Amino acid sequence: MTAVPRVSAVVPTRDRPELLRAAVRAILDQDYPGELEVVVVYDRSEPDPTLTELSRPGRSVRITENGRTPGLAGARNTGTLAATSELIAFCDDDDEWLPGKLAAQVEALTTTPGAEFVSCGIRVSYDGHTVDRSLSRDRITLADLLRDRMTELHPSTFLIRATALRDGFGLVDEEIPGSYAEDYEFLLRAARSAPLVSLRTPLVLVRWHKRSYFAQRWDTISEALQWLLERYPEFGTQPAGEARVAGQIAFARAASGDRQGALSWARRTLRCNPREPRAYLALAVAGRVVRADAVLRTLHKRGRGI
Repeated sequence: MTAVPRVSAVVPTRDRPELLRAAVRAILDQDYPGELEVVVVYDRSEPDPTLTELSRPGRSVRITENGRTPGLAGARNTGTLAATSELIAFCDDDDEWLPGKLAAQVEALTTTPGAEFVSCGIRVSYDGHTVDRSLSRDRITLADLLRDRMTELHPSTFLIRATALRDGFGLVDEEIPGSYAEDYEFLLRAARSAPLVSLRTPLVLVRWHKRSYFAQRWDTISEALQWLLERYPEFGTQPAGEARVAGQIAFARAASGDRQGALSWARRTLRCNPREPRAYLALAVAGRVVRADAVLRTLHKRGRGI
């Protein structure tokens, strides 16, 4: 009989004690026959030692502090390197795994030849609205991800072989400005190594809320996305994908009040793909026809982002 893999769930956290406890409990309550440990990584916030009291037989909680680059990327890597299992999962401190998540993903990962990474659908909660989102395909390639970010591939859904993280495509990149879009860059690298497995069922509750640390950090968002375009020249092979990212930069420049920057990036967007809606949204924000926060609220209610 094949042994059930041990799983470590890495949960970076910063100043969200109540949401964090809900996230940890949802992990510990998974109906999974194997051993499970939760590694909570405090990033620029005071650790709560009482969190370890949630441990029980077969389910352990450990706490540590981010000893690497401050931010989400360094915190995830700190937890990954501290983890002791053959499979490693990520979960943000404001999200919750739904029942059956872990068992379904472990089965998919261990029964798919060559698989290193598995994701699943998400249930997005924002401002009293809930929307289920999942992909209609079971395999995701690098070309797929260059064309479309596929926000259904949310970090709180990631389950990965530890060997792939430590000796394969590698840890989360800590050089990205502000750790923004580090999950997208991570997906691109993972897909270079092997196609990603995707389950079509929403198995993670993802909370979008105004307290997001990137809600108004438009300069950081713009800088990080420009870094991403420079880092991945493969975007040049996928004009629609390049237009999507350029359109996000245009919107960020418009939202930050940089009208000339918004116009410049909007022009680049439209050269790549005249039908890219983000360019027109950026122009509308730059022209003060609509407010950036109003656009985001409308998109978030539909379970989408810019």
